[in-house]
Amino acid sequence: MNTTLWIAAGLLAAVALAGGVSKTFVPKEKLAAHRGGEWTGHASTGFVKTLGVLELLAAAGLILPAALDVAPVMVPVTAVCWVLLMAGAMITHGRLGQFGLATLNAGYLAVAVFVAAGRFAVEPFTG
Repeated sequence: MNTTLWIAAGLLAAVALAGGVSKTFVPKEKLAAHRGGEWTGHASTGFVKTLGVLELLAAAGLILPAALDVAPVMVPVTAVCWVLLMAGAMITHGRLGQFGLATLNAGYLAVAVFVAAGRFAVEPFTG
């Protein structure tokens, strides 16, 4: 179970890293021109960049606390935060009629719930 939880957290971290880099460093206008990024056209640049930074922090928070053995409880806490972020993403994409993307976000949400439950209750890092 430990290995499965590490893999799940690693996959979420990769998704968070990719999303965080794009939202933080790609101009909002360029994001808005791509499928799935249309919502950025209606959001402020600061909001988009803030979400990007939060996603970068999530990428770090899903891996580094456990890997460095510094406050490993932050891994499931970060997973819970990712659940909230994905709920918002599902709502946003759903309102735009992008149900495929909302479903993808639901999948990420489910993996985050798995990581949070697994690290809080099933196989926590600290006994």
